[in-house]
Amino acid sequence: MRLLEEAGYADVGKTNLHEFAYGTTSENPHFGTVPNPVAPGRVAGGSSGGSAAALAAGLADAALGTDTGGSIRIPAACCGVVGFKPTFGLVPLEGCFPLAPSLDHAGPMARSVGECAAMMAVLAPALEPTSLDSLDELTVGVAWTDHADPLVRARVDEAAQLLPGARRIDLPLADDSRGVFMREVADVHRELYAEHGDLYGANVASKVERCLEVGDHEYETALRARARYREQFHEAMDGLDLVLTPTLPMVAPAAGQDERELRGRLTLLTWPFNVLGAPALAIPCGPAEDGLPASAQLVGRPGADSLVLAAGALLERALKR
Repeated sequence: MRLLEEAGYADVGKTNLHEFAYGTTSENPHFGTVPNPVAPGRVAGGSSGGSAAALAAGLADAALGTDTGGSIRIPAACCGVVGFKPTFGLVPLEGCFPLAPSLDHAGPMARSVGECAAMMAVLAPALEPTSLDSLDELTVGVAWTDHADPLVRARVDEAAQLLPGARRIDLPLADDSRGVFMREVADVHRELYAEHGDLYGANVASKVERCLEVGDHEYETALRARARYREQFHEAMDGLDLVLTPTLPMVAPAAGQDERELRGRLTLLTWPFNVLGAPALAIPCGPAEDGLPASAQLVGRPGADSLVLAAGALLERALKR
């Protein structure tokens, strides 16, 4: 926030979010549920739901989010705005309460890719912009559309058709590595929960308690799975510049459901890129089920942030024609 304020951005308010940034719906038992301005009665996504909702409602032109398993991209998708998770470590996290330190990212949210890129120029001033004149210059792999609901899949397939160099690829998911996240959450909350567990909301308390059960064997197995998944991604990216997937397999789900049952599907297609530490951009790509926004996710290799943003700006423009 300090970097943005020094660059001339004005702080217009503090937004609500999921407790401890540990959740996917922004239904907070202490401060209430974040409303979704584009879909009343649906969740705003989480954990950075307040930022996405403020953008969708026109209350702010730019916002910050954090992302450990999709917490920038999930609310961006639910609220029909843009969210960018940079390469791991590119944007400093000093001052942020951690969730899972080797997976935590901070990044920009806005109503356009261009505004996200402008924020990144402030948040990561060493980042060199990429010049890209046409989507024809890119070779893009398309993955995971088979996991999406029919109209979400149709919108992402239409976005893929705007990429002349797009082709289907076989990219695995990354569920075997979730033990890394859980063990790190446990280490962050171990002492705090022991002393103040009665103050935690029931949703987060139950998840923290499960994380506290993760032993060394489960953690070490997950670490090996993470290393293996990074190798698989490197192999899948051979000959490719970027990957295109749905951000979410569905539109914003109804509020009032058990978040613990929703989170597996909501993080299904975002979580892998936290495992990889790779830059991932969520872009609205048209109406899907119930007329609500679908979102396409554009991803690059770690370090390819500028390429993802440049390609995203061109794709955004093509989608609006």
